[in-house]
Amino acid sequence: MSVPLSDLNPPPRRPRNLASGLVEAFGLRIRGGQLQIGQRLPTEADVMAEFGVSRTVVREALSKLQAAGLVETRHGIGTFVLGLGERASFRLAPEQMATLREVIAVLDLRIGLEAEAASLAALRRSDDNLRQMRASLLAFTAAIASNTDAVGADFQLHLEIARATQNQHFLDLMTDLGALLIPRKRIDTAGLAGEDRRDYLRRVHAEHESIVNAIANQDAEAARAAMRTHLSNSRERLRRAQVDLA
Repeated sequence: MSVPLSDLNPPPRRPRNLASGLVEAFGLRIRGGQLQIGQRLPTEADVMAEFGVSRTVVREALSKLQAAGLVETRHGIGTFVLGLGERASFRLAPEQMATLREVIAVLDLRIGLEAEAASLAALRRSDDNLRQMRASLLAFTAAIASNTDAVGADFQLHLEIARATQNQHFLDLMTDLGALLIPRKRIDTAGLAGEDRRDYLRRVHAEHESIVNAIANQDAEAARAAMRTHLSNSRERLRRAQVDLA
């Protein structure tokens, strides 16, 4: 079963060229878990219609995805997800995020990684980086209004902050880790904290806005502190829930 590309939320950032844009969109979907191993990609015609590109561009992108080990084409049948690609030597599998203890351990990792990423993003971000972060905030707001979990918009914001470091290693690691980085992808974080989901997401959104505002102001220390506060708040809510459940 194929998954329509229109599910991407928010839309992918403007690529360096059309084929690279398709490669990035599919790579994010595969590493983020929206396209599973063995799943068929949309047809060439569907991709052409969605992105407004030629068949040549689609085939160039698919060739690059095959070279990266992400997909394989079965003639007469379609193109299928083959794996996570040659870079994905470190990743989080769903079974590694099944308990509160494991989710908290990942937040420990994220605090160290993403606090520094936010600091670097404040110093190095471009105007386009900032536009993409704000688009992610808008997508998060829309998700709250539609009473959905906002996981896609949440992950996209953290990915855009990694991109704004202008250090490919931060972006590669965040991309490979995927949307499982967002705790509520696996567990009901709002329920565990005893909160209404919309209220919980509004609070997360306010924390996101503080991070983006610091990055916009190019205040590295404030950005580092805002990211650390955001992720530490998530960790402490889960720690309290862990104690209550013990």
